[in-house]
Amino acid sequence: MEKTVYIIGHKNPDTDAVVSAVGYARLKNLLGYPQYKAARAGHLNPQTAYIFKKFDVPRPEYLPDLIPKVKYFMQNDVETVTEDISVWEAIARMEKSENRVMPVVDKDGHYLSLLHYSGFAKSVLTILNPEKKHRFSTTINLIQKTLNAQPIIIADDADKNFKASIHVGSSSPETFVRRLDAHASENIVVIASDRTDIHKICIEHKVKLLITTSGYVINKELRELAEKNGVSVIVSPYSTSPTSMLIAYSMPVSVMGDTEIKTVHINDTVSKIKELLSEAHCKYLPVIDDDNKVIGIISEHDLMKEPNIEVILVDHNEMSQAVEGIEHYTIQEVVDHHRIGAIPTKNPITFINRPVGSTATQIANLYREYKIPIPKDIAPLLLCGILSDTLILQSATTTDVDRETAEYLSNISDQDIKKLGNEILIAGSNISGRAAGDLVRQDLKEYTEGKVTYTVSQIEVGNTKEVLERKADFLKELEIEARSRKALFSCLLVTDITTLSSILFMSCDPKFNQFITFPQQDPDVYFLQGIVSRKKQLIPLLTEQVVNYLK
Repeated sequence: MEKTVYIIGHKNPDTDAVVSAVGYARLKNLLGYPQYKAARAGHLNPQTAYIFKKFDVPRPEYLPDLIPKVKYFMQNDVETVTEDISVWEAIARMEKSENRVMPVVDKDGHYLSLLHYSGFAKSVLTILNPEKKHRFSTTINLIQKTLNAQPIIIADDADKNFKASIHVGSSSPETFVRRLDAHASENIVVIASDRTDIHKICIEHKVKLLITTSGYVINKELRELAEKNGVSVIVSPYSTSPTSMLIAYSMPVSVMGDTEIKTVHINDTVSKIKELLSEAHCKYLPVIDDDNKVIGIISEHDLMKEPNIEVILVDHNEMSQAVEGIEHYTIQEVVDHHRIGAIPTKNPITFINRPVGSTATQIANLYREYKIPIPKDIAPLLLCGILSDTLILQSATTTDVDRETAEYLSNISDQDIKKLGNEILIAGSNISGRAAGDLVRQDLKEYTEGKVTYTVSQIEVGNTKEVLERKADFLKELEIEARSRKALFSCLLVTDITTLSSILFMSCDPKFNQFITFPQQDPDVYFLQGIVSRKKQLIPLLTEQVVNYLK
């Protein structure tokens, strides 16, 4: 089964991370690789949501985590059988498909039970036990199909289930009559060879079904009597002994299926289902969706295989910023423009990291390197990614490559750089009515330096008045964030897009206060003249302060 390769940005994704994932996935698809799919590791912030709505582009799939789940390991090409087919037909299908198990479903595909060979053996041995009456559920049509018998007379209710009482007509007529009389209240099925006397007794007693064996066909007189008495008659091509054995397999699979086997959901975690698998004697579990429809099966052996997904990371390369559970999967590539952090990989990978203003710049130029035209719906997204990450090409991170790429995308998409840039910055700068916690975590990144970690969030505003009025709320949320992560500090960079300067809210360990060198505006609030880039301006300054603290 071909893997799905998710192209995904960092947690709490910004516009650059999301549009880069979408743009790179489309490039991979255009290069002939349909298995690549864009994803996002968080909800869209207001700016990104505005962009996708403006250009009418579907949002990428939301993956809140990549903790190993059933859907990443299951077999999804499983064959099912409906509840009304015979056990014999089900076994034939299982042997043909080489499946050890087969889910039983109703006519709408909803799961009912699981067929497996140990269940077959147990049920058939129960039916064939000579100490017990041979009675089991079946239909006349299922018996006929199982025996591959020639129908002579078939009743109108041939598809109706009944409890069959099986008898072999091998005794004397007198003994056989007594046996039929003793079971008169039951739905009697008689297996007889070429004995006309037994055939006549069966028809006169109005048995449910008469099966002649070895290809023997009753005479015209008995046929007319059978039609008059409502007795169905079929001719088995086999002798009496194999016919008697085969008839047990005419039961509908609904009778034979194991209803004690637990189902698992496609989104159940692997850790959750391991105990269920160990308890299932067939070591397989059916996988269902929200509608209780079978979409796969999973076994203990499947969990030892490589998962059916791999990943490409865009706009980040540090494990602390990646979607939870990423360590369980093969990372194929990284496309980024930030500092290089610690990201262990199993194999050598493609790692593209250039000092430009946005990852979208690199994605756009990969189209050009591959000589693939940038689709009309992708070009404006990538342009928005560049303009968002570079504050309309005014950030200190902006390079000539960003400017040239933005101009190229502007011409393709027929979008004015200044007008579009202002539009998307305004869409993302309105914080009125939004909770301080949401704003702090909207674009939060975690960093590691030596033995300590810290987080840096960033928001952009039209002016800093409202933020300063809500200072206590923001500092409280930063304190919660730092405490929950056991971080040295958590801070929020609030960038004023009109003055191209920022203020910094910081909640930190008191021991770190003496190492902070920023101009203080208020307690735990600092003014950063001309600093607008978290990546290129703030992080290097913070890193220097943390290093001094660790000395």
